[in-house]
Amino acid sequence: MSQKPDAIRQLASGNEAVALAALHAAVKLGAGYPGTPSTEILEVFAAQGGPAQWAPNEKVALEVGLGAAFAGARALVTMKHVGLNVASDPLFTAAYTGVTGGLVIVSADDPGMASSQNEQDNRHYALAAGVPMFEPADSQEAYDFTLRAIELSERWRIPVLLRMTTRVCHSTTVLQTPGHPVPPAPPVVFVRDIPGRVMIPAYARPAHRRLRTKLEEIAAWNDKEGPNPIIDRDGELGIITSNVTYQHVREAAPGASVLKLGLTYPLPIETMRGFVASVRRCVVLEEGDPFLYQAARAASLEVSGKPEMYRFGELDVERVRRIVAGDTSPEPLPTAGKPPELCPGCPHRNVFEALRGLGCIVAGDIGCYTLGVLPPFSAMDTCVCMGAAIGVGLGLRHTLPLEQARRVVSVIGDSTFVHSGITGLVEMIYNPPPTGHVLIILDNGTTAMTGLQEHPGTGRRLNHEPTGKVDFEALAHALGIKNVRVFDPVVESDAISGIVQAALAKDELSLLIGRRPCLLAAGASKARGKADAKP
Repeated sequence: MSQKPDAIRQLASGNEAVALAALHAAVKLGAGYPGTPSTEILEVFAAQGGPAQWAPNEKVALEVGLGAAFAGARALVTMKHVGLNVASDPLFTAAYTGVTGGLVIVSADDPGMASSQNEQDNRHYALAAGVPMFEPADSQEAYDFTLRAIELSERWRIPVLLRMTTRVCHSTTVLQTPGHPVPPAPPVVFVRDIPGRVMIPAYARPAHRRLRTKLEEIAAWNDKEGPNPIIDRDGELGIITSNVTYQHVREAAPGASVLKLGLTYPLPIETMRGFVASVRRCVVLEEGDPFLYQAARAASLEVSGKPEMYRFGELDVERVRRIVAGDTSPEPLPTAGKPPELCPGCPHRNVFEALRGLGCIVAGDIGCYTLGVLPPFSAMDTCVCMGAAIGVGLGLRHTLPLEQARRVVSVIGDSTFVHSGITGLVEMIYNPPPTGHVLIILDNGTTAMTGLQEHPGTGRRLNHEPTGKVDFEALAHALGIKNVRVFDPVVESDAISGIVQAALAKDELSLLIGRRPCLLAAGASKARGKADAKP
């Protein structure tokens, strides 16, 4: 049975609201990988007593959540938008297999790239994979839509996307609980269903047909009962919108009639058609790609969208006013902010100074050490995605002229190495370049960039309790790398250049591990120790 919380009115962020909804719905397992802006969901869920865990990466997190949902348990899987790229392999097939318990997948998109390498619009994943998608506009909807997603998932036995954005994740608004009622959870028990869960072609073909039937039924439900309120005001101007853009629309065009879409895939096309017919002019306003606009035009709805210049970055009240007015004049340049930088005393600093001094070609990766690309270091030449440092570095080694190939180094962090670097290490063994290769793991004992979370290389779980630990040196030796060197980038700062230079001179594979705890993580760990020691 789900918990029955007392009626409470409070201020909460969107992330906190999702965590609270999961708690009230008696979610049996929360899994994910930390990534801004989604990180706090599982942290808050765990702090409130919910069963939560960090996975090595998003693919594993979704697979764990899917297994729980196969057992009839309710599961919540969280990640930032680029994490869904990693999890997309099981996502597409999970739409075919379906689920027994409710499975909600949070994709936290980052329009404007506040802390990301791209601003992809993950609404396209709902369409491509064939899974329903809710989009909350504030904390109340983040709470209610999490509960609705669980309900819809269990009713149609299908995974459901909850697409958040940075502004909804981190903005604090009023939250009234309890919100949308959730039916009792199904029993947690495994019932064998080979044709439904073993996706060989013979079973997958009918599963695809079942999926499309489900989506047709959900679309019909969305038209009749979906969370798509209409605000009737001006018959002259109508606006179709969703998520946080709705908040900007209400302020920028208070006299307009508005159709606010809550379940944006499959869309309530007949509801949209009726709304368009009720106004003289209809504009589709949305952040990112013209997802809603293109769907409306494909359904032959007479709507206009936004000019291409507004496809980039977040929308705000002023930009919405400009779109409604058809203003395509150049926008004011944003005020320049202070660029991010590696913390004073960060052990990574000495490594990047050494790499710069040696003139290395550095294939970098995602994490706080990515800041090594900025002055005064300027010591990173590529950065693509989690784990790409190794593969990109190997590609450079295989193809560059000898003199340049010998200067290529791959740099990756400890959490990122566990996330996606281990398969790169296997590639390094399997297809070694003629000149060998040098991989440097900057091991600061935490997932620093997203807020000092644990990972399988720290030996501690999400709640900081001890657990099994991945031994990077032992792993490298087991795979056949003979040259493994651990150094302290602070204590041995004067020796770093020599250590790297010696590895570059060998036509062999080398793993260098710069190990020194992050100062912030060490402080947080010390504070936790003091708190635990109190009677």
